[in-house]
Amino acid sequence: MNATTGGETPFVHAGIAFGCDYNPEQWSPEVWREDVELMRQAGVDLVAVNIFGWSQLQRGPGEFDFADLDTVIELLHGAGIRINLGTGTASAPPWLSHAHPEILPVVADGTTRYPGGRQAWCPSSPVFREHALALVDAVAERYGSHPAIALWHVSNELGCHNALCYDEASAAAFRSWLQRRYITIDALNAAWGTSFWSQRYGDWAEILPPLLTLSSRNPMQTIDFHRFSSDELLDYYRGEVTAIRRHSSVPVTTNFMVTAHIRNLDYWSWAPEMDVIANDHYLDHRLGEPVTELSFAADLTRGLSGGAPWLLMESATSAVNWQPYNIAKEPGEFTRNSLSHVARGADGICFFQWRASVQGSEKFHSAMLPHAGTDSAVWREVVELGSILNRLGEVAGSRVVADVALVFSWESWWAFDGESRPSQGVDYLQQVHASYGALRDLGLTVDIVAPGASLEGYRLVVVPALYMVSDAQATVVNEHIAQGGHALVTFFSGIADEDDRVRLGGYPGAFRDALGVRVEEFVPLPPEVRVTLDSGESARLWGERLSTTTASVVSRFSEGALAGIPAFTRNEHGAGVAWYLATVLEADALRELFGRVASEAGVVPFSDAAGHDVEVVRRVAEGRSYAFVINHSHSAIEVQVSGRELITGADAVGSVTVPAGAVRVVRQESAS
Repeated sequence: MNATTGGETPFVHAGIAFGCDYNPEQWSPEVWREDVELMRQAGVDLVAVNIFGWSQLQRGPGEFDFADLDTVIELLHGAGIRINLGTGTASAPPWLSHAHPEILPVVADGTTRYPGGRQAWCPSSPVFREHALALVDAVAERYGSHPAIALWHVSNELGCHNALCYDEASAAAFRSWLQRRYITIDALNAAWGTSFWSQRYGDWAEILPPLLTLSSRNPMQTIDFHRFSSDELLDYYRGEVTAIRRHSSVPVTTNFMVTAHIRNLDYWSWAPEMDVIANDHYLDHRLGEPVTELSFAADLTRGLSGGAPWLLMESATSAVNWQPYNIAKEPGEFTRNSLSHVARGADGICFFQWRASVQGSEKFHSAMLPHAGTDSAVWREVVELGSILNRLGEVAGSRVVADVALVFSWESWWAFDGESRPSQGVDYLQQVHASYGALRDLGLTVDIVAPGASLEGYRLVVVPALYMVSDAQATVVNEHIAQGGHALVTFFSGIADEDDRVRLGGYPGAFRDALGVRVEEFVPLPPEVRVTLDSGESARLWGERLSTTTASVVSRFSEGALAGIPAFTRNEHGAGVAWYLATVLEADALRELFGRVASEAGVVPFSDAAGHDVEVVRRVAEGRSYAFVINHSHSAIEVQVSGRELITGADAVGSVTVPAGAVRVVRQESAS
């Protein structure tokens, strides 16, 4: 059953899984036995192996050697540890790229990228696919019926480095994809707007990937190349699944990268192909609010899973190795981060990796067993987390409840952040995170939904910066409002259709009538400029020459060239209410604005204690609910909730006290 069908997701076992990536090829057999014993002590019950095993399993064409992997699998199985078995295809072995350099990826400037890192292969390369699928077939044939295999792990972080490849194999595959999409060259010319700059094509053979040019590139060419590239890697994933299915009926997945710095795959189109939705997530300290982004990523992963439980395939116990400043986590922080994912729907928490490497690019990446060994704070917290997850086993299978939906689109992300846009000072994810952060700080739980997804049952729908949206997708939002729903739309939404064709007649295009406003012109503001609204807030980065048609004005710009022009409006449309924000507000002001909108929509937080530093999220199952209280602050808090607290085992009578930096989970016997 697919994760997005609304039924129960097949999962690795009952309870909350606790696991890791394990790379035994980096260690001697004596260490393997020690590792398995320590895994049992920590409570680890799901281990991913053979993620980067290709060069160990196959020293040359047709030369398979499974002896070491056999030993590791039997050691884990003997300890009662279930296995998330990798297909081993993430990085090609040197012998393959040496014999077939044509598999190497080419980047946008037309130059080749070479082995020595990882993912040094082109997704469209028929040679790579032939060899990779032969490996998958051999692995699946050998282990497909092994009782320890709980999950199949296709490749690893597909598209992390090589999603966009510009070589001739990719060019040929891109042309074939375009022919299937548009059928005729005239239809492609219309979709791409090739009458601009004399770009009209007369034959499919003339079309290239969007290699770097002397000027800006055709926007639709780059958007379609993103679409193609996402589809091409998904097609590769299907190829591995087909090979596995010849030998095994165990659930299959791959690890998504729902995170702030990876954007090249449209996971809305991938999700229905997964038996289990799995995600990798690491705190990104390059962001202003890394913990808020963690919550957003978890909610988005749950959205991809259609609300069903999902698996955190990778996370970090402490620092990573690939950011400019790799910040170590404070005591208790990785437990808190882990339980934030559980609160938002994860039924499994796994880490990269089990034992910290002593060589290679990731030797300074944290692990469950650090370089310092078991006499370390990280190891003690690992053991404690394993114990906590065991105590939370009954939470598995329950679902998160939310009254608010936020519409998110990878395609709009690609289009919004294109080369030629009104302002480089704003970007899509920045605006999405701002809206989400305001809702989170209000203590509201949010479902992240795809454009065009059903909005039934949501009291409030938020549409931040949805620049590219089809007429059908926009109609879902507009009809939701007309039928009595509430919606808040922010600037630069509804502007272009799925062909990046601007809607005429005034912005915000597809949402203009429902919002009751008309925008004649965008007025971006330089980063250093601040303007005041008549309501007292400070606005920045964006303004618009906006007039109302049926909307009422809530606040106006009060100074500068935009003085007197509406900045925030409210419109009664059908039986519902539509709000429009035409600028960027500071976080406090945006939170107040969202609070007003949510209150009118009848959305209230689960707890008055929730806020920026305190998350209160509820998971619900038949006959019971679980209140997760996550305290990110440096002071103890008291939350009004009664029931059985599962981490300490104490009864919460009227309230529960949550120490600084801690988490409490209260079971209530009847869900409302």
